[in-house]
Amino acid sequence: MVQEDLDPEELARRVALSVAADSDEVGGLVGRTLIGDGVWDYRFASAIKGYEGWQWSVTLYRDEDADTWTVDESSLVPTDAALQPPAWVPWKDRLLPSDLSVTDAMGTEPDDPRLTAGYKPAQASHQNSQVQQNPEDDNPADDEEGQQESSPLVGDGSDQETDGVVFRLADRPSGEKDVHEQESNDQIPLGAQTSSDDLDEAVDRFALTRRHVMTAEARTATAKRWYEGQHGPKSLSTRTAKGKACETCGFMIPLAGDLGTMFGVCANRWSPDDGRVVSLDHGCGEHSEIEPQEESHLWVQSQPAYDDLHIDVVRQKPREERPEVELMEQMQSEDGSED
Repeated sequence: MVQEDLDPEELARRVALSVAADSDEVGGLVGRTLIGDGVWDYRFASAIKGYEGWQWSVTLYRDEDADTWTVDESSLVPTDAALQPPAWVPWKDRLLPSDLSVTDAMGTEPDDPRLTAGYKPAQASHQNSQVQQNPEDDNPADDEEGQQESSPLVGDGSDQETDGVVFRLADRPSGEKDVHEQESNDQIPLGAQTSSDDLDEAVDRFALTRRHVMTAEARTATAKRWYEGQHGPKSLSTRTAKGKACETCGFMIPLAGDLGTMFGVCANRWSPDDGRVVSLDHGCGEHSEIEPQEESHLWVQSQPAYDDLHIDVVRQKPREERPEVELMEQMQSEDGSED
């Protein structure tokens, strides 16, 4: 819509009035802003109920050569003081673990920050092969020169390859005294080597050959979530446990690894925490060291409220004579005698 010889403010007001449902919904001019390239944004206050803090926005284009104004668009826009709904949150981000049922599955993202790659034995073997001594080199002089060029492995003297993580010795200065020449009470270990058996034991114990394992940060977040949950020291059952913590309970199964310093698994079938991870300072009323209560009768016999062993003779009041009742009784007795 092109308008000539018309005030742009008046033109913008007419556009806002044409869009509004009532003329009273358009207030006074708030201001105008040059957006760029001849495009102006005119703002009018909104008087619509429920839209406090909103403004009418009318965009006009100024053609300098033709000296005309063109209406681009009009809309109702919010300001910082406007009442607006909360920012939209994606469904996956606002979903809570308590919202899932046993049949729901979220899946794990390939780049989940809680996971890292598991242990690969081939990596350790490749590293060890680079630092192993050459078994075909039997010249002691050459061995000495090789020790100066690269640090040897410190093992048990066998020629078999190992799969453990190897710690190598740093090169010593030429003027430094050999450690073998020191006194026996001042001996310094030349290095450390993780044997294949120790490595295999650690890998099997913590199941590190899985494709992915949890990162240290993920384990820390897990420990915090467990400790602050209903199976931690701040639960109601811990307050009523009277100082009997899970740490000293015989039904507590310890965990392996760093989480075992804070948590264990409850194995008491009578405990509300049975089969769940509990903190060591958690507690419940089913501690193994709590003695059972004294046996008592399920029903305590009390004195009967009604005595049916004795008969009380109570004097009756004189019967009230009513003729109609007497007649009915007489007729019933006659009928019975005839039968």
